[in-house]
Amino acid sequence: MEALKDLLFRMADDELIIGHRHAEWTGIGPILEEDLAFSSMAQDKLGHAQALYGLLHKEYGTADPDNLAFLRNAADFRCCQLVEFPIGEYDFTLLRHYLFDIAEWCRYEMLLESSVPALATFAHKIKGELKYHVLHAETWMKTLGKGTEESHARMQQALQEVYPMALAIFEPGLEEQELIEAKIFGGEAALQQRWEDRVKPFLTASGLQCPEVKDPARFAGGRRGFHTEYLQPLLTEMSEVIRSEPGASW
Repeated sequence: MEALKDLLFRMADDELIIGHRHAEWTGIGPILEEDLAFSSMAQDKLGHAQALYGLLHKEYGTADPDNLAFLRNAADFRCCQLVEFPIGEYDFTLLRHYLFDIAEWCRYEMLLESSVPALATFAHKIKGELKYHVLHAETWMKTLGKGTEESHARMQQALQEVYPMALAIFEPGLEEQELIEAKIFGGEAALQQRWEDRVKPFLTASGLQCPEVKDPARFAGGRRGFHTEYLQPLLTEMSEVIRSEPGASW
């Protein structure tokens, strides 16, 4: 049970934090269409987080989704460090969006075969929504990767920065072997291989060169509660209203 709870927390926390980061593009996107796209994707991510926190509450007796989302400190979160960084320039956000959502697509693809019926059912629903996130990311990756000299250079530079961060998505969780043996989830190593098999040919087709990573563990630690300096300020901002009136009914 603890291994499965840890998996659900990692998934939910990833969705919650990247959802809030996506939402920061609302009103400042490079074009109006991207304001709408990132707002819509942010809403989806927050909805996924709420559903996962709801599953934890219903099946495993944790606190309710609002408490899990807004009343924990950074050390209690199990998100990967990739999702914590501020949005930066659009090229950074786009690379994070692409690499993260391909990992999510592959994760939910694996969870379709989960021995836990509720998880397999959830994966089927979410994978349908993720299809549009992936389509959005891949369209812009190819457009900018094979666009002008400047757009290509900026995308390649962003890839050099973000790719090492993305490898920390696959940091193993608690007692992962239990999940594998129980056929609940196939494990982070298998997920990373599936991700690389999809990402690397696509990057090449987009005119981009996948970087060599000398220190793949550089951004690890998030799954064990060790985070960047950016997470706690974000959580403080997110929880400002609910903490102003503890226990209130909104």
